[in-house]
Amino acid sequence: MNGPALTVFIALFAVVTGIGFWAGRWRAGDLTQLHEWGLGGRRFGTFVTWFLLGGDLYTAYTFIAVPALVYGAGALGFFAVPYTILVYPLLYLIFPRLWALAHKHGYVTSSDVVLGRYGNKWLALAVGVTGIVATMPYIALQLVGMQVVIGAMGVSGAGLMGDLPLILAFVILAAFTYTSGLRAPAMIAVLKDLLIYLVVIAVTVVVPLKLGGFGPVFSAVPAAKLTLAAPAADTYGAYSIYATLALGSALALFLYPHSLTAILSSSSPGAIRRNAALLPAYSLVLGLLALLGFMATALHVGTNPAFAAGFRQYGNNFAVPALILSIFPPWFAGVAFAAIAIGALVPSAIMSIACSNIVSRTLYRGFIAPNATGAQETKVAKIASLAVKFGALVFIVFVPVPYALQFQLLGGLWMIQVLPAVILGLYLRMLGGWGLLAGWAVGSGLGTWMAYTTSFKAAVFTLTVAGISVPGYIALWALAANVAVSVVLSLLLKPFVAPAPLFAE
Repeated sequence: MNGPALTVFIALFAVVTGIGFWAGRWRAGDLTQLHEWGLGGRRFGTFVTWFLLGGDLYTAYTFIAVPALVYGAGALGFFAVPYTILVYPLLYLIFPRLWALAHKHGYVTSSDVVLGRYGNKWLALAVGVTGIVATMPYIALQLVGMQVVIGAMGVSGAGLMGDLPLILAFVILAAFTYTSGLRAPAMIAVLKDLLIYLVVIAVTVVVPLKLGGFGPVFSAVPAAKLTLAAPAADTYGAYSIYATLALGSALALFLYPHSLTAILSSSSPGAIRRNAALLPAYSLVLGLLALLGFMATALHVGTNPAFAAGFRQYGNNFAVPALILSIFPPWFAGVAFAAIAIGALVPSAIMSIACSNIVSRTLYRGFIAPNATGAQETKVAKIASLAVKFGALVFIVFVPVPYALQFQLLGGLWMIQVLPAVILGLYLRMLGGWGLLAGWAVGSGLGTWMAYTTSFKAAVFTLTVAGISVPGYIALWALAANVAVSVVLSLLLKPFVAPAPLFAE
């Protein structure tokens, strides 16, 4: 057991816990109302929103998985960098309008937006359930990141004792989220992101200094991993995979309930636009973070006997902890591991709140108690947030990590299928609720089938067009079918369905 690292880790975790419970008093509001508990009263300015979105999108699993992918697969792992750059113009152009509509009508979820646009509660239900189902494995993967760093400090064991630190961390998370709502992760996100910046910059400075510059770092990486493989004459190969993964991931990112919750908590459309301009700073850090995979390769952490047990248990996900342990003193390793663990708490809190908002507003108020008071609605949301966290914890304790990754793959391809209803519906009059519901079903079903053909082990499906093989991101192929069905059926059903006006009218 790494005593110094564990001591620093526990101390920082205690600070975070205190911040989480105190946050309910920050910018105090009536926490019996859903928009106050679940959206922070819609009062977060540019500064807080920047940290909240950063804490929401750049998670513990990002810190672990992106370098692990680069460590194992090489340059392909860098697709995460361009996709986060692609997403910010979309944030700038589209989501201020969505915020304005949500603020005007009191919407707290994307399901509310869809219901207000089309008046179709079944389409709203489909959008809400998709968000919950896609988010649950996302929360579980945050726990994977936390498990890895706890194990790296030597805290391990079989059965309940091995999972006890994780369980205690999530009990604390559940407690301060229940009492403080979205204000808790908003405040903690500031500390989390500052620690992440500190760790990433420290590693990218120290490792090159130790090895004699970036030249030796890249020289130690096999040439095949430094660039994408050139495609054959009859296929677009890695190029189309890289491009479709980046585009599809960018389109899906802000459709996730937790991303939209962070956006709707902003104080104005201007705060969202300013964040669209400022958030690329996180993409810079993400690029540096991806380089850690190459640095781990250069330091040969995979062949170091001291880390053999960690790699056996966690696979390539152990690359970053091994890198940190090999170059830094134990106390700084504690800081780094605390940053990763806090990086699990922040998005997990936001995700659970986002899911509970959907349960309360879409399921409870939409189908069970239409006349529920604001206090009743919020009480249901708080209970739902506990259930979501418990479900994610059960998922990661009892379900093997490879299955969690497979569910996350499915979650991404399902999430993008709500894009026509949530985003295109903001601008296009031709779309109708029943046509969109059919498109959602076709896209989700087709995407699931494509993933099934890969045994749920890959995000890529190969289409053959005019004799040319085009491998690409499953979610994007399924989205194309979704849009086609949505448009065609909406036009066919238009004479039989009363038109729903655009919000502006």
